[in-house]
Amino acid sequence: MDTHGERIEPERLAAVRPGVQNRDAVAQLLGSPSSTALFGEETWYYVSDIEETRSIFDRKLVDRQVVEIRFDQNGVVTEVDIFGIERGQEVEIVERETPSFGEDVNFVQQLLGNLGRFNRNETPVRR
Repeated sequence: MDTHGERIEPERLAAVRPGVQNRDAVAQLLGSPSSTALFGEETWYYVSDIEETRSIFDRKLVDRQVVEIRFDQNGVVTEVDIFGIERGQEVEIVERETPSFGEDVNFVQQLLGNLGRFNRNETPVRR
């Protein structure tokens, strides 16, 4: 079993009370968050995973703890939520690549593209 992230004990979590603590107090109690919300209201996430390794390429997520702490515009805790693997969602990874035009250049395109590319500022040597 492999653990990723620090699991927050219930006693430490109970010390975070809405309307009482601010960001600094939460950071003192729980440390830096694993992640923060990118949009909308300010939210900190503390994530801990337990994975079981069956073989080199086969890993299974056994348990997850996510602690979500929301703050108001003044940086005071408004809500504390804890949830686990039951709220997780599978995300399908897309294997295709976005084409970038101009990267696939054949020999003729390279040859024609280099025509006229010479140093025009170079003065000719006179003998």
